Amino acid sequence: MDTMTDDLYRDITDFAHDTPSWFQHLAEVWTELGLLLFGVLFIVAWWRARRGDPRALAVAVLAPLATAVAYVCSELLKSVIDEERPCRAVSGALRPLVECPPHGDWSFPSNHSTIAGAAAIGLALAWPRIAALTVPMAVLMAFSRVFVGVHYPHDVAVGLVFGAVIVFVLVRLTTRPVARITLAMRGSSTGIVKWFAGPGPARPARPAHAASPAPAPAPTPASAPVPEQRPYDPAAYDPVAYDSPTMTFRRDDIQPR
Repeated sequence: MDTMTDDLYRDITDFAHDTPSWFQHLAEVWTELGLLLFGVLFIVAWWRARRGDPRALAVAVLAPLATAVAYVCSELLKSVIDEERPCRAVSGALRPLVECPPHGDWSFPSNHSTIAGAAAIGLALAWPRIAALTVPMAVLMAFSRVFVGVHYPHDVAVGLVFGAVIVFVLVRLTTRPVARITLAMRGSSTGIVKWFAGPGPARPARPAHAASPAPAPAPTPASAPVPEQRPYDPAAYDPVAYDSPTMTFRRDDIQPR
């Protein structure tokens, strides 16, 4: 197993030395720049969630906090395992592109990779659409640690998974209580607390017709009774219906007067 990881480490570092110098510098910068970019994305995710429901804001706040917890756990694990850096332990390997960390700064797991994996999943939970950006960022950041020669491949692979699992579990377990705290903060009278929690989702405007009750309909007068309609029966009527000054109307004939 040690031989396989040593060979893979040598293959990657040999490839790194064959790349153009500008690409090597880019990899060196990315190992640190990735951390800064994740920090900026945490701020943007929190700002977006300020106008969301309390649960959304809780996840956005928990993502960086859980990432910090993952880093502490990684550091504790490093102090227990005490794996030497490959830039000192692997014989026949080319010099690293960056300075090899001092003895006592152990290799397993990779702190950078743990932070990257934790941040990628935390941001994906807080802002699902950005997962297509954060996950490749985390993988490239982890690979860059092997590329520059300061970690074994298994250091970064375990670091990615370790950080991702810790953040996922912590966020899932603590979202509900933190959402309650967020809701209480939004009702606080302290300005900075209320600003941090944000205004929450905008309430829909109340329809104009709902602002005041509709007037009651005016009472309608009772309708006059309608006489009963009966079918026409000639025998029931007198021959003379009525006389006018000029004409006499009869049932059987009409004659001028």
